Amino acid sequence: MLVGVPKEIKVREARVGLVPNSVAELTGRGHKVLVETNAGAGIGAGDDVYRAAGAEIAPDAKSVFDKAEMIVKVKEPQPGEWAQLSADQILFTYLHLAADPAQTRGLMESGCTAIAYETITDDQGGLPLLAPMSEVAGRLAVIEGAANLKANAGGRGLLISGVPGTSPADVVVVGGGVVGVNAAKMAVGLGARVTVLDRSVPRLRYLSDIFGNSITTRYSSRAILEEVCRDADMVIGAVLIPGASAPKLISRAFLSEMKPGSVLVDVAIDQGGCFETSKATTHDDPTYIVDNVLHYCVANMPGSVPLTSSEALNNATLPHVLALADKGVSALDQDPHLMNGLNVRGGKVTYQAVIDALGERPAA
Repeated sequence: MLVGVPKEIKVREARVGLVPNSVAELTGRGHKVLVETNAGAGIGAGDDVYRAAGAEIAPDAKSVFDKAEMIVKVKEPQPGEWAQLSADQILFTYLHLAADPAQTRGLMESGCTAIAYETITDDQGGLPLLAPMSEVAGRLAVIEGAANLKANAGGRGLLISGVPGTSPADVVVVGGGVVGVNAAKMAVGLGARVTVLDRSVPRLRYLSDIFGNSITTRYSSRAILEEVCRDADMVIGAVLIPGASAPKLISRAFLSEMKPGSVLVDVAIDQGGCFETSKATTHDDPTYIVDNVLHYCVANMPGSVPLTSSEALNNATLPHVLALADKGVSALDQDPHLMNGLNVRGGKVTYQAVIDALGERPAA
């Protein structure tokens, strides 16, 4: 199979769909890989490094889209990219369609087979291709939140750890999944007081077992959420419903009850965000303020650490890339977990959570 890797074009997105080691795995099995020139610049991998791994270098994205049988990316295709897809191509990347009717329509009109990293499952019921970026995003959420607590960034002027004789920041993590666990690890490590909310009692027991008394766990209800968020200096939204739109957990009306200068970090923004006032931002313009509460809602947080992120992502995606390259779309029929990644095929939405969010034919 001819596998294509275009350069990512989303704002400040420097990750790459295949790192050189992954290219070498593909070419070593007899596949051809076409990489757009400078696609790996953000991870320090120049064209010569990709050539050494066996790739051919394409002069532009059009050459990749015109020739490749499978396109491997990181972020969802932008309008100029989905317009270049065709019915005989496989697209393998993050999609997050439930919050993106325009992209969904574009993929349907292309006729391509679109497989989403974020809905592929494993035998443990997890989301193994979402997990590595959730780990990165969870840790970055605390780093970015802490930076934005500074007064010059618009925050309360609070050092997350405090110093002897002062109070550390109160950090609330809403959701105890992969993002939440990694956010809690980072916040505890920086010396914050940390509360984690979840609606699964077994998950709360697990969190208590691994963190002990270094965090407080609370069962999430509307009353408890509002209680802890009133006192919070930073709230990290880490709630995920696989493939579906994120629930809105904090309303616009409630912001006036939060501390002025407190920070909301919405890691669920790719799925529409879990705060009513969330809107996607970029690394160039990452924050905005509503009712004196600072919002950080960058839609590709892991893109700011592309080397770590690309390597971690490829560790998870490579087995599926190899299966698709070896077997084509028939790999879906042979692996139910990979089949769960199928979101669009033959002009139709195939993933139920996306249908529930947008309908079978998303409205214009």
